[in-house]
Amino acid sequence: MNGQNRKDIVPGITVDIVLKKDQKTGKLTRGIVQDILTKSPSHPHGIKVRLTDGQIGRVQEIHT
Repeated sequence: MNGQNRKDIVPGITVDIVLKKDQKTGKLTRGIVQDILTKSPSHPHGIKVRLTDGQIGRVQEIHT
């Protein structure tokens, strides 16, 4: 599942995000969602989240 819809993302789920510094390379970082930072219901580049380790990025993949 992609991370473009806010309704699909809840705190506590495991996701792959792309960090700002990795946007050019597309390198993904896996973690657990702590906070959802994007307020709109969807975003074409992925919903922005904060992981439990403090990293912030846009969700590319949701792991169920």
